[in-house]
Amino acid sequence: MTRLRLFALVFCLPALLSAEPEPVAIQLGRAAVAAADPGAVTYTVALDATLDAEAYRLQVDDHGAVRIAGGDAVGAMYGLQDLAEQLRTPSTQLINSAGRPAHPFRALKFNLPWDAYRSNEAITQHLDVCRDPAFWEAFLNMMAENRFNALTLWNLHPWPYLIRPTNFPEACPFTDPELAAWQSLFATIFRLAKERGIETYLVNWNIFVSPAFAAAHDLPGRANLTPARGATPAQEELVKRYNRESVTQVLNEYPDLTGIGFSLGEAMGGVTAEYRQQWVLDTVVAGVQAVDRPVKLIHRVPFSAGLSNGGETSRATEELTRAALESITDVARPILIEAKFNWSHAHSSPKLIKVHGGALSDAYANPPPDHFRMAWMMRNEDFFTLRWGEPDFIREVIARNSDPASVAGYFVGSECYVPALDYFTAAPPTDRSWTYAFERQWLFYTVWGRLLYDPTTPDATFVQAFADRYGADLAPRLFNAWRLASRVPLRLTSFVDINNDKSFYAEGFLAREGVDSSEFLSLEMLMGKASLDPAYQSIGDHVQQVVTNAGWNPDLLSPLALADLVDTESAAAIREVAGQSAPPGHEALRQELTDLHAWSLLGHYFAAKLRAGVALGLYQETGDESHRDRARTHIGGAIRYWHDLARLTAPVYREVPLTHLHYYEPGSEEWTRIGPEREAKFRRAFPDNHFSWSRLLPFVEADLDFVNQAQPHP
Repeated sequence: MTRLRLFALVFCLPALLSAEPEPVAIQLGRAAVAAADPGAVTYTVALDATLDAEAYRLQVDDHGAVRIAGGDAVGAMYGLQDLAEQLRTPSTQLINSAGRPAHPFRALKFNLPWDAYRSNEAITQHLDVCRDPAFWEAFLNMMAENRFNALTLWNLHPWPYLIRPTNFPEACPFTDPELAAWQSLFATIFRLAKERGIETYLVNWNIFVSPAFAAAHDLPGRANLTPARGATPAQEELVKRYNRESVTQVLNEYPDLTGIGFSLGEAMGGVTAEYRQQWVLDTVVAGVQAVDRPVKLIHRVPFSAGLSNGGETSRATEELTRAALESITDVARPILIEAKFNWSHAHSSPKLIKVHGGALSDAYANPPPDHFRMAWMMRNEDFFTLRWGEPDFIREVIARNSDPASVAGYFVGSECYVPALDYFTAAPPTDRSWTYAFERQWLFYTVWGRLLYDPTTPDATFVQAFADRYGADLAPRLFNAWRLASRVPLRLTSFVDINNDKSFYAEGFLAREGVDSSEFLSLEMLMGKASLDPAYQSIGDHVQQVVTNAGWNPDLLSPLALADLVDTESAAAIREVAGQSAPPGHEALRQELTDLHAWSLLGHYFAAKLRAGVALGLYQETGDESHRDRARTHIGGAIRYWHDLARLTAPVYREVPLTHLHYYEPGSEEWTRIGPEREAKFRRAFPDNHFSWSRLLPFVEADLDFVNQAQPHP
């Protein structure tokens, strides 16, 4: 470091003139500066009312002294973090800089492992970690460092964990000491978040009640009662009143809690969109309106325009929802409305193709709304084990989908994964430089958070983040390798049409064909799939184009061109780190390099499978055995890539529980359709719902049998 250092005592002037302690956010910023360089730099911090919330300005005078101004304490923290980054960068001088949030809402979605929407080992294994305040402090520090400003906490029915309802004490199953422990945990989470400038929201699934409440009132199951489920008017009113009063009491007892979100339509099959909307207006919204402070709302876009829960969109339902949003008074504005970007698989195409249920009309954006703004839900259900980070993808998502007249920001997170316990790593904890799962995936949170705050954040920022971890010499190569390798799941999930959570899992090539079950994405399945992104040509459409000698559409990416592209990017990623290995004891770098090679092998596997699918499709249409011979060659290469993947990952990663691994029920329609023998084979491979690439080898190899047994179409 060649900068001249002037030792100085550094104070925030407003703190000197007031008895108030310095905000925690600024304290965290100061700590980042102190950690960046053991020397001292002269700097001052002050608030400037002319700057926007969360904005900052960093100025360096002719003597090298730094003045940081923040629109608020959070902006000042970001300015201090900027200074810390500059101090870590090998440069001869500090430079002026500034920051201003591009999106006012930059949230992480976090599924709580208790009373979870999807309850299985993959979720419940996090219980102990998520009840530890130390975890939340570390997680919230990460959020602040990456400039996320909202934490949304999701579970089925949160109220009994926070309160003993005044008029419904029977709803809370805990003893007083047990409830006090839960209350202390939530109060701590909300306080830690507020100190870091992070809003907090509880998001639930509405019509449910606690099992204790249902038992006390002799109601069935979780008492998700509607007229379609046989509820009497008295039962309906009881459930509404309980939920409404619980919302009010929770918000009154937790003043650091920012707001409430609700999932319009879950478990409300058989009733109309009008009924669902009125239900939440009468319960959640009315409960919020009874609170004597500004409370923010997250109103999820209706899942279904029809009577089912399966998912269906319509302009009429969207117009109905918009009218309801515009009618809501006595809540903080704008109300945030949430819709799933490309359903549950946002890491696919940067184009908005569909939400939960289908295509979205412009009803929420045209004309521009006054009372609400959209917040896109960027769900990741496609990679949990392997790291990821492609900043250009995020930049394109933002550029295409962030009209400030109608969009406030984004959520990022998963339904089937909780980033708490590191249950992936085979190496013992003593060999790791991290404690929690989210720390393994630092790049994912860094690129999403920093680019949501400022989409013009340069690649140099991310290169420096690699330099901080692995040294300046390796950093550019690692960054370039990651941006290339991270395109593999994006290409794959753009090619395969998908919808809900478990319908696809990119890093495992699992694809759901029926309800509540996952299967391996076989060659047969891949050949029959439509594409999510309309610019990607499916295998079936490409084969028909060839055999009918139809004209070529230059706007379509054919499966063979896609194979070439994925092969090229995967090979280029590995060239960036060719010959690089991790020094003994450097588990973090070992895993980074393992993940890069794993994505590259998955890319080569995908490319070979695409070529095999085209060749076999041509054989089925023409009967020409030379096409089948090519399919055998390509699928043989694909199998070898998967064997390499299994050998690579087995010593590094444990076999892990995976929510996507669910099975068909014997005798069900799906069981009959796919055949008990095929289903039994899948159950034998995954009797414990645990995933590894090695376990999938029999399914990978079965593609060769499919090629050999294929027959020309009649």
